[in-house]
Amino acid sequence: MSEVLRDEPFEPEVIQSDVVYKGWVWNVRSDRVAYGDGEITREYVAHTGAVAVLALDDQGRVLLIQQYRHPIRHRDWELPAGLLDIAGEDPLTAAQRELAEEADITAREWRLLTSTWTTPGGNSEMIRIYLATGIEAAPVAFAREDEEADIRVEWVPLSDAVDAVLDGRLHNGILSIGVLAAERSLRQ
Repeated sequence: MSEVLRDEPFEPEVIQSDVVYKGWVWNVRSDRVAYGDGEITREYVAHTGAVAVLALDDQGRVLLIQQYRHPIRHRDWELPAGLLDIAGEDPLTAAQRELAEEADITAREWRLLTSTWTTPGGNSEMIRIYLATGIEAAPVAFAREDEEADIRVEWVPLSDAVDAVLDGRLHNGILSIGVLAAERSLRQ
């Protein structure tokens, strides 16, 4: 069964597609789609895509950042991450840039850990999560503003992060997928 267990592309005819809200970061689209014997209308956030980084040091600790997220009214723990909002930028290059910008570190080794749609019923965001090892301090510290101005950075044993996810103490989906995928990947 595992060889056939995979998402399947499906592209019904889009009869009409309109931007119903143009935002500063994302737009909301309304699509009318031929589906089955009729039509359906779906509204969703048209997303640029994103990258995240699970940075792992030589002691088996994962880098977590904490920052304020207005929609949930929490300062949640996350992996360093960012949008694919620079035209033509390679996702790996974006991940490397985000790690340096959010945590002032770089890494010598990089590999794609996993990718996921964050909320496929509500947005088109695909995020690639990279595993970064061979951690070093970035040559230049970045100036941060807005929610990034007071980012808190912690290095946490990977097993502690996994326990916090499974105990329901950490709720960020990308963090959850990243630490669980890293633990499985490193165990194999």
